Amino acid sequence: MAFSKEPSFTKIIVRIAIVAIAISLAVMIITTAMITGFKKEITNKIFGFWGHIHITDTSMSTTFDQRPIDRNDAYYYTLQDIDTIEYQVPATVMGQEVEDSYTTELTSGGVKYAQVFAIIPGIITAKERNFEGIMLKGVGDDFHWDVMQDFLVEGSVINTASDTVSNAIMISKVTSNRLKMKVGDPMIVSFIKNRKRIRKRMEVVGIYNTGLDEYDRKFAMTDIRKLQDVLDWQPNEVGGIEVFVDNLDDLEFVSDYIYYEHLPPSIFAQTIREKFPGIFDWLDLQDINELVILGLMIIVAIINMITALLILILDRTKMIGILKSLGANNWTVRKIFLYYAAYIVLWGMLIGNVLGLAICWVQKQYGLIKLDEASYYISVAPIDIQWSNLLLINIACFFITIMFLVLPTYLVTRITPMKALRFG
Repeated sequence: MAFSKEPSFTKIIVRIAIVAIAISLAVMIITTAMITGFKKEITNKIFGFWGHIHITDTSMSTTFDQRPIDRNDAYYYTLQDIDTIEYQVPATVMGQEVEDSYTTELTSGGVKYAQVFAIIPGIITAKERNFEGIMLKGVGDDFHWDVMQDFLVEGSVINTASDTVSNAIMISKVTSNRLKMKVGDPMIVSFIKNRKRIRKRMEVVGIYNTGLDEYDRKFAMTDIRKLQDVLDWQPNEVGGIEVFVDNLDDLEFVSDYIYYEHLPPSIFAQTIREKFPGIFDWLDLQDINELVILGLMIIVAIINMITALLILILDRTKMIGILKSLGANNWTVRKIFLYYAAYIVLWGMLIGNVLGLAICWVQKQYGLIKLDEASYYISVAPIDIQWSNLLLINIACFFITIMFLVLPTYLVTRITPMKALRFG
């Protein structure tokens, strides 16, 4: 009767309920896809620029008066051989830890690759006498440029594989705008070493933009051999090693394994999460926003379905009376309305999935929703659909909604055949 061509009150109620379910589910899908994409995009930017784990000398201080480490030490060459790692976790029974009991597990991967770096402060002087304080990050021939290629907006990356020391420097778009410099422009970079000023002439070969304003304002990239010359280091001496892992879920375990099993006592390993906790705490707060939105949308869907079901029960009072007079018990009649409610919910979920995925696809293809890059580190709202999350949302939405609909069907038990038929 609800889907017949003849106009009826039931049809209107059913359609309203379907639309409410569809909109609620679509909002949940879009929210999850955007927050997942946002966290993934920001995390990839941070890790792409810094790596996952930093290995440095324990004496390194905030004044950058650092002591080099030797890249020829055995641990540097064994890092990339680290594969799956065994680790122990407390045994649990029904979610509770068992005292003095542990189980052995394996990481899903190990070290993907490692690359050396060095960082020292300097002052850039441009041709128009503009100057800017900068932190120069030197990279070597083992640096993986594929990540920085994604951030490159003009020019090219530095050729660190050449036998000669490169005079190239890559600056951020922020620095380029402040100094009014473009690709091909020369500059003078000044360093202070033992109270003496050391000047190096460099040339801009590339301009990058990570969107991480805090880093783009402070950092530039150059050949590590240029910095080794300034610091009077040998070719084998570097400021530290960046380690990339296969799976971020294994980050803490791999970091601890490297520190305790591979490194000498004078060398320290630290994850980027530990080094820059503020930005990762901010990203974790997005999970709370996601849970609040999902909770609100489920509540909206439940309230709409309860209201619709109560109206349908009252609208079918006479039918309930007839069924009871023919011998149907309360649970039999309640099941009719629960089956019908499930039918409405499934239709709403089908439409909601199509609507939500369609909006996500449009955003991913055309980037219609823009963001303030200075505040959010990205210029376009990112989309990352995790099919496991999508399945979980659908299952949770269906079962939670149906579970709450059992209560309003209790109204059926209050309807007697005599009163129902008289009312009809």
